[in-house]
Amino acid sequence: MRFAKLHGAGNDFLVFDGSQDPALESTLADLVPRLCDRRLGIGADGVLLAIPSGKAILRLGYWNADGSPALFCANGTRCAARFVAERWQWPGMTIVTGFAEIPAVVEGELVTLELPAPTSIAPWRGFPAEGGTYRSRYLTVGVPQLVVPVEWRDFWRHDLSGLAPVLRSHPDLPPGGANVSFMQRDGDELAVRSWERGIEGETLSCGSGDVACALIALAEGWHSSPISVRTASGRTLMIEAQAEPPQCPSRLTGPAEWVAEGEIAAELLAAP
Repeated sequence: MRFAKLHGAGNDFLVFDGSQDPALESTLADLVPRLCDRRLGIGADGVLLAIPSGKAILRLGYWNADGSPALFCANGTRCAARFVAERWQWPGMTIVTGFAEIPAVVEGELVTLELPAPTSIAPWRGFPAEGGTYRSRYLTVGVPQLVVPVEWRDFWRHDLSGLAPVLRSHPDLPPGGANVSFMQRDGDELAVRSWERGIEGETLSCGSGDVACALIALAEGWHSSPISVRTASGRTLMIEAQAEPPQCPSRLTGPAEWVAEGEIAAELLAAP
């Protein structure tokens, strides 16, 4: 089993080529937790399986680090596009995800996705947690997102380990909870930190969460489009609303960076 490792703004993935081994579609899911283990495996936030499905059409399978499948991952989709552009020589493509068919264009390290409008947009409401109430907004950008504006002087160092898991599984959310994105105005940029379900911890970026934050910030008049979103990795993503936010299509552009490639050892595959 050969793989490549890429990251999108620090959100890292193991990518597999389904055109080389069709059996991966039925066998890969069971291996995901051990492959993503950062001590006993290779380490990643998730696993991607790229499967050609027609001329410049890519079908994408995605699993979180715990092995759970997800309908969409924006950073993962960008990494898959970069992988396919390099391996299959497709500079432009349509990526079929569980969320939607996503047009993608690759220019070197930069990948641009055309995303449909969010769904299930709820009004602002307060979520009680950690002795306070956090004014938040729930919406779905392929997967559920809870956007939480904050004003923390120590934004990048603020401890999320108590608050984020409570909000991620809050009883006032729909079943399954949501990813949680904390956002704060930072000059001309929007600063965002992400806590993701299926990983159950902070990631250096959640692309769909960054899109959700950008659309809410634009709707609130914090910034004008396109908006620069700074992630915990230090990388920035550019997000452009294509109509009146937040319920509008958007364009997401950011780096998808190649880290390594190699072959998985038989010992790891055989581990109990």
